[in-house]
Amino acid sequence: MTDRQTEARHPQAIGLDLKPDADILSLLASGQAAAAQCVATATPAIADGAKLAADALRRGGRLVYAAAGSSGLMALADALELPGTYGIERDRIEVLLAGGAEALRDMRGGPEDDGQAAAQDTKALNLGPDDCLIAVTASGQTPYPLAAVDVARAAGARTIGIANNAGAPLFARVDVAICLPTPAEVIAGSTRMGAGTAQKIALNMLSTLMAIHLGHVHDGYMVNVVADNEKLRGRSCGIVAAIAGVEEAVARAALDASAGAVKPAVLIARGAPDAETALRILSRNDGHLRRCLADLN
Repeated sequence: MTDRQTEARHPQAIGLDLKPDADILSLLASGQAAAAQCVATATPAIADGAKLAADALRRGGRLVYAAAGSSGLMALADALELPGTYGIERDRIEVLLAGGAEALRDMRGGPEDDGQAAAQDTKALNLGPDDCLIAVTASGQTPYPLAAVDVARAAGARTIGIANNAGAPLFARVDVAICLPTPAEVIAGSTRMGAGTAQKIALNMLSTLMAIHLGHVHDGYMVNVVADNEKLRGRSCGIVAAIAGVEEAVARAALDASAGAVKPAVLIARGAPDAETALRILSRNDGHLRRCLADLN
């Protein structure tokens, strides 16, 4: 079929449709596990990508995802959850998906080949040196994300490429190349499976490390969380109580004083006289709660 690993046939897939259901599911599960394991080989590059992304947001820039098809869904899932999980402003996150919003209802293959549309979509964002674009494509040669990378680089933005084939054309065009060498898919070419799983894991890792660099994580707690439902309000109270070492009633009072913001609430619970003082402490410590607590002490 092709020499691309993402299109190769799995050696155990011969006669797949004749096997018992339990054997088929076991093979599918092992394929997912093998795909997940390959991400470990990319950790140095993922770390480099997280630093680029964090630097962009720290400078006031935007994080832009560009992808098509199943890779686009992985990118979209990561992008949509960053504001709620880490309190990153929604206007700082952009997603360029081949086919646009219509692709979420009817995902056709044609738009992924439309590099001209990608160029137009990317130019419309008016990217600059403070921005960072993450391109995701299993093959590493899908025209839509590649064209987005070219426009972003021409505008001076930093770029990260995630693909599942070694030597992919994407890697020669980006500042940070993240290769996820997933094995052949059990269903040949069905990259929504192993390749998609590896992409989701890599994106989870990259964006989480990015958030840690930005000071949005403290001792495993999401301290920049946006509490917009009862579950998250309860979680915020528990986070403040745990970090500040206070009773939940004290934590709730501190959250009321900080208008629900976790970081200043922790400082208030630990002795900051008011929200204004807590915000000043956060500002001079670049929002890193650990440094703020040392400052307060």
